[in-house]
Amino acid sequence: MRVIRAVATLVVVTPSMLALQGCNPHQYDSVPSVSNAKRSEIVGVWRCVEGTEVVLNVDGSAAVAHLDGQEFDFDDGWRMSGIGTWRLTDAKSGWGNGQHISVRVTQRMSWEERHDTEPGGRVPADARRPAPKTYTWTLEMQRGAKGLRLFFLFGDPDSRSYYYLEKERTEHGSSPSASRR
Repeated sequence: MRVIRAVATLVVVTPSMLALQGCNPHQYDSVPSVSNAKRSEIVGVWRCVEGTEVVLNVDGSAAVAHLDGQEFDFDDGWRMSGIGTWRLTDAKSGWGNGQHISVRVTQRMSWEERHDTEPGGRVPADARRPAPKTYTWTLEMQRGAKGLRLFFLFGDPDSRSYYYLEKERTEHGSSPSASRR
């Protein structure tokens, strides 16, 4: 009887364990969120790699330079520059439970192909698509030792790959006024 139970356990448990090995262990991790951000903390210049810049102005206008698409749009390999608007919202959007920043480019000024997605430095030909003429990012926020950071998920959102933007600092440690741009 004990042998039959052991064999039955192996027959049921082994396939289940093999199926779980293909799952992303971070798929169900919660996404960091902030619920007490103030507009004054968000206004400014935010940067990432390869010249990415997001300028969020006091008047609600925005400018982006070399910003990649979020979630599955990242896989298309485009980077956009343009102008538009931004707003801080408590509405449920994005992946976190807190506040979000909606950045909408209403006028694309230019776009380029990202060059880091294959060993040869190009996006696969079948995945290449131009950036859309308008686009909206939903930015999440995270507060940590370095202060507030903005981010969005890129690629498959279940993989929990974060694209962080950090605020530009002046010599005195405070953020510059984005209205100077």
